[in-house]
Amino acid sequence: MAEVVDVRARVLAANEEEAARLRKGFAASGALVLNLISSPGSGKTTLLEATVRAFGGRLRLAAIEGDIATERDADRLRALGIPAVQILTGGACHLDARQVRKVMDEAHFPGVDILFIENVGNLICPTSYDLGEDFKVALLSVAEGDDKPFKYPAIFARAEVTVVTKVDLLPHVSFDVAAVREQLASLNPAGEVVLTSARTGEGIPEWCALLEQRLAGKRRARA
Repeated sequence: MAEVVDVRARVLAANEEEAARLRKGFAASGALVLNLISSPGSGKTTLLEATVRAFGGRLRLAAIEGDIATERDADRLRALGIPAVQILTGGACHLDARQVRKVMDEAHFPGVDILFIENVGNLICPTSYDLGEDFKVALLSVAEGDDKPFKYPAIFARAEVTVVTKVDLLPHVSFDVAAVREQLASLNPAGEVVLTSARTGEGIPEWCALLEQRLAGKRRARA
């Protein structure tokens, strides 16, 4: 067991070193970088599509998409006119900093304001891997149930922002928004919560405003 733990520690340490190099580069560029983490089917790509449409070209957006197979998510974002690169993990349940570094070295994104890293759908594995992002975003769809934060506390404790998605379904599912807010406040008192529906547009302006505020804050700190 000690050997297994030691190997994992070395892997995470190497990832942290690469993530630190990425973060330095992102800081120099002034780009805001988000690491989106959720269960499969929570609506990460759909939220990004709604975000691209809402900004309407006012900001330069780009995306790195992580999946086990297929380029479907990247294709959906490319269709909206933003650069998107797909990372196929071939079975791995998370992205790591080395993979992100390879994309950044090869993709040559034009001066980007916001870079979205959509991680592989999983609430456990991606939590431990720093990708050089400014902050993590956890997504939770109302169809998943309102007990997710306490069942998967690590990601909801580390995510600075939790986006509750598919709120247009609230009349049709058992999901206690107040209970979720209480769980999130317990796990991360400083965290922000945004309720959204990509279908109706509810919460999308608030989500975009949060991104613009975070981008402005990063650039003020850099000046």
